Amino acid sequence: MSAKKEPSVWQGFKAFLMRGNVVDLAVAVVIGAAFTNIVNSVVKGVINPLVGAIGTQNLDHYSFCLKDPCAVGPDGSVKSGVPILWGTVLGATLTFVITAAVVYFLMILPMSKYLARQTARKAAREGTKEVIEVTELEVLKEIRDALVAQRGSGHDER
Repeated sequence: MSAKKEPSVWQGFKAFLMRGNVVDLAVAVVIGAAFTNIVNSVVKGVINPLVGAIGTQNLDHYSFCLKDPCAVGPDGSVKSGVPILWGTVLGATLTFVITAAVVYFLMILPMSKYLARQTARKAAREGTKEVIEVTELEVLKEIRDALVAQRGSGHDER
């Protein structure tokens, strides 16, 4: 009886890391972190000034007080009252919407159009191949029919 050698923990870990999904996920996390800086810059440089034209540039200052008097320190700590910081939620929501829009319009939409074109080209190639195969089949049938006809006419002449 030979004992089956179990893979080592290191070999299992190496196989796990070499899976495509793990590498793709790592790349996505790195690109996502870099992309976050771009989105934050857009919010800080474009969205906040547009909102600032109406009110304050910093959305964090928008709040509602449930229990007066509300006092929030410069570091964001609540001194008194119960403030609802809806401006912070609005800012995070805008950041999310902008991120989703940029990802969709700059990544997902072009990639889906590209894949659709590739699929259409592949279908067209397969359609052409199918037409050629059908044409070859028809030619072979005609040759067969001609041979059968020649054999049939050859038997009649004897």
